[in-house]
Amino acid sequence: MTDSDDGEESAAETEDTADAASRPGVIVPVEPSPTLRSTVSHAVESAVEGEFGAIHLVEIASWRDGDPDSDDRTAKAKRVLERTVAWAESDLEDADAEDVEGVTVMSALIGSDEYLFGPDDYVDVLAEYAETHGAETVLLDPEYTPVGNTTLLQPLEFALSNTDLAVRTAPVGRPTRRERLRNEATGVRFAAMFGLSLGFYLLLGDPLYWFDLVTGVTTAAIVSITLSRVSFDTEPSALRTPQRLIRGLIYIPVLLYEILVSNLVVARVILDPRISIDPTMNRVRVIVGGGLPLMTLANSITLTPGTLTVRARDSDLYVHSLIPWARDGLFDGSLERWTRFVYYGRSAARLPTPRERDDYAILQGPDATEELPIAAADGGERDGDATAVGEDEAPADDEVADGAEVTDA
Repeated sequence: MTDSDDGEESAAETEDTADAASRPGVIVPVEPSPTLRSTVSHAVESAVEGEFGAIHLVEIASWRDGDPDSDDRTAKAKRVLERTVAWAESDLEDADAEDVEGVTVMSALIGSDEYLFGPDDYVDVLAEYAETHGAETVLLDPEYTPVGNTTLLQPLEFALSNTDLAVRTAPVGRPTRRERLRNEATGVRFAAMFGLSLGFYLLLGDPLYWFDLVTGVTTAAIVSITLSRVSFDTEPSALRTPQRLIRGLIYIPVLLYEILVSNLVVARVILDPRISIDPTMNRVRVIVGGGLPLMTLANSITLTPGTLTVRARDSDLYVHSLIPWARDGLFDGSLERWTRFVYYGRSAARLPTPRERDDYAILQGPDATEELPIAAADGGERDGDATAVGEDEAPADDEVADGAEVTDA
């Protein structure tokens, strides 16, 4: 080949690389699933056809840095990302060299510095990553379930439709739901559900009476067979589960004390006509994680007289308070601290309270700081125009992260 030919070929390669760099990127949220491999292949095919210039394989953390199991889950996520990057690079190598010139593959783990509760939170971190890296499309795995058994695909698509990002689902085949449920029915989950069910049954009955033992074992077996597949988002841990049970036993007298004090205060307000009540609806953003921790906190607030959890939406709890004392206690976050202690240990209990984070709002009355988000409750856009405490301010450094890129191919 002549020098002239070499120059022409080099110029063509440069032009191809520049053309790929000018094309927008595509984000592929990653989570182990039966269709993940096919989804990655579809993303590569689209890039080869000239639709995308970069493929961003992104895992959104469903945990928070500092949790007891965060190191293990981060290491597992990085291994998954490394495997998907290897798949994408292998598919690119199999394609024609001219078609893949300039196409890049990158991976990142994002959102691990804050608790993500639902589709809106996932979309927020995806949109932030997309803006930073020039991506305009989100390609979803049809079996994408980042939070245990909770399917977020349709809610995630709906939330993404309210952004400037284009969203589509990879046209790949799905396994039957029966096969997926059978894979989730592990021995560890069955044993955990059996033990909990039998213990609760014998606590209500007589563990020394043969009839209660027989019926307890039978009942626990039926409950475990039917519910062990859907009752646990993750595998129960032989180390963490006993620790949480012990911390839960410590929390029980604390909750009973809070209930007793609240009963006395509310009773005094009812019996003394000189003390006026001030019922209001309030919003408080909590940092406890989703699923069981959020349910524990919401129910604890409801059990405490003077407050009633009306709705839990992502990380926001909408709580009705009867008197200012109960509202102040909600914002001070005592129950939130104890819930974090139960599920994540002493270090998590030291995180700032809603009042310290300025992440709360009064939604009714003359002291209202934020409008009641009716549209948000129906799944529409959030009311961000009203003056809100903490909504327009920069979040705390320990709550928000841009996401740490773990692989850059």
